[in-house]
Amino acid sequence: MTAVPATTPARPGPPARVDLTKFALLSVAAAVVTIALKVYAWRITGSVGLLSDAAESVVNLVAAVTALFALRVAARPEDKNHHFGHAKAEYFSAAIEGQMIFIAACVIIWTAVQRLLHPAPIESVGIGLAVSVVASLVNGACALVLLRAGREHRSITLTADGKHLMTDVVTSAGVVVGVALVWISGLQWLDPVVALLVGLNIIVTGWKLLQESADGLMDISLPKEDNARISEALGRFVTQDVHFHGLRTREAGHRRYAEVHVLVPGSWTVTQGHDLVEDVEAALREELPDVTLVCHLEPNDDPRSYDDYPTEFPVPDHAEMRRRAGVDGAS
Repeated sequence: MTAVPATTPARPGPPARVDLTKFALLSVAAAVVTIALKVYAWRITGSVGLLSDAAESVVNLVAAVTALFALRVAARPEDKNHHFGHAKAEYFSAAIEGQMIFIAACVIIWTAVQRLLHPAPIESVGIGLAVSVVASLVNGACALVLLRAGREHRSITLTADGKHLMTDVVTSAGVVVGVALVWISGLQWLDPVVALLVGLNIIVTGWKLLQESADGLMDISLPKEDNARISEALGRFVTQDVHFHGLRTREAGHRRYAEVHVLVPGSWTVTQGHDLVEDVEAALREELPDVTLVCHLEPNDDPRSYDDYPTEFPVPDHAEMRRRAGVDGAS
């Protein structure tokens, strides 16, 4: 058996995961503050619209706590029972948040229907609206921080929480306008109607979150722009002897995976094929550092090498790459 040279460099692993729990803790704190403010606004006014707004903030708190737990689980490294890590835990957080939104919507709609059947005047509207606006500003600031962190760190948990909070801000704005109209016009039926609209709006948000979590658990492919970048990176290695096909990708929380078949001459040695694959994987890590690429070597003179899953982003062929490079008389 040939010993591996002591100088063989270790293959770099995926980049270290940034601790994202601080963002979840920020969301928890914001939820506690807004619940207190919105409940106070509801108690002094008696507005069912403001009550619906407070109910959604309770959902925000549950979602933030769930996100905190999910981010801690997702940050765990690979172990003997989870060879690909725990990144998919983030999808469970988004699914739970979507379900909680549905529950909140049902409560809001039920309360609004009851108020339509049994109208009641609202009081101290000016103070209540001012308190609600302050709560919305807190939510809006927190939502912007979460959305930015979610994009930067590719976290569906933070993105889902940020979208939910931003929806809450829009909802609160609608509630404030609706309650203000009740105050100005004296039309008490506007208050429960606003609450009904709030309930329907957050049902749409909940459905979108459930769709996103389901896509992730079903191993949805990477976004089109990422697939195109991978295809272009592989295309740089295309020659008369080397080609790629069967490119497939998937997303698991903040982790990204790709696999591709590498066609080489059957006369190549194992060392030649291995060196090529190492160079390809190194190049892709430079292009997309958090993508784990798996290459499968195949001889280009074997018909079985061409039975592969068709992909939307084929690697550019040799002739096309040469045309792009302006060689062989290409225009």
